[in-house]
Amino acid sequence: MFGILHRALKGEKGMNTRITELFGIKYPILLSGMSWISVPTMVAAVSNAGGLGILATGPMDADETRKAVREIKELTDKPFGANATLLFPGASENAKVLLDEQVPVINFSLGKGDWIVKAAHEYGGKVIATVVNIRHAKRAQDYGADGVIATGHEAAAHGEAITTFVLIPSLVNALEIPVIATGGIADGRGLAAALALGADGIALGTRLMTTKESPLHETYKNLSLEKDVTATLYSDRFDGLDCRVMETTAAKRAIKRGLDLPSAFVNSRDIARQLKLPYFKLFLGALASGWKNARMLAFMANAFKAIRIATEDGDTERGVLPVGQVTGLLHDVPSVSELLERMVVEATEVQKRLNTIMG
Repeated sequence: MFGILHRALKGEKGMNTRITELFGIKYPILLSGMSWISVPTMVAAVSNAGGLGILATGPMDADETRKAVREIKELTDKPFGANATLLFPGASENAKVLLDEQVPVINFSLGKGDWIVKAAHEYGGKVIATVVNIRHAKRAQDYGADGVIATGHEAAAHGEAITTFVLIPSLVNALEIPVIATGGIADGRGLAAALALGADGIALGTRLMTTKESPLHETYKNLSLEKDVTATLYSDRFDGLDCRVMETTAAKRAIKRGLDLPSAFVNSRDIARQLKLPYFKLFLGALASGWKNARMLAFMANAFKAIRIATEDGDTERGVLPVGQVTGLLHDVPSVSELLERMVVEATEVQKRLNTIMG
């Protein structure tokens, strides 16, 4: 275990894991693709700081995705990535744009991404799948994915029942491809722990959300600093999946209410306009996908609006923000570069402490 830490932590020269080698980055630290937060400027900030920024394409149509990718290329000459949440309307079209633009790293989730893997590999791109269990992880490996992001129970949004401390070693034991840990990580101690568990990197959402470069509204940055580790809610009654959000009055109200079909009808029309999709086509597509998926999409139509107005407007009356339990470990708002460098120093200190303890 300590040999893993020793090989990975190389001080000022950066770190060396299969993930840094695979992506050509300095630190094995990724920005999670968070809608309305993982925007081009934020992606570039993480990549320029030595990590891998991942663009969130969920709220975008194909033209907006292409524009965002090209903006990132102007802001950084470092590797970067972009995600495609395949359950979302318009996600396949966005993924095709990412392939056409030859994005260096593509991250897919909530769908079958074998066609993305095949097309990305043709131009030398890498593909990572976001997973929550061994079954999904093995399927991604069978597709030819280059790695997986494993989402633990502690994470913002869509972790399942298994905690990071158990999920990561179980996947490391089962897979040959690298595992990237996310959920429950906020500092260098978490980075060192993930490496000790066998992960080759980490992805940060809640921690990077509360940085100077993050577009998250100041109201929610301040709330993130005020909350403790118990101040999240976990339910499938917010967006139709098991989802962790910040505990607020608005979040409690949304979860208590559950699926609001009249609001979903209105909000899905807004989404169709936003994604430049004919509403009738979107509606029929949802129905054709079966009641389970249609119900989930109705939930997500309402959740999208709540997340957007929290993130962009700082609305605490109607907005709901996905955050992980590590919100209770946040005590400052550093720059992205300050955060990444600090985490590596902290992880190195952990290594030294363990070497002393273990003799």
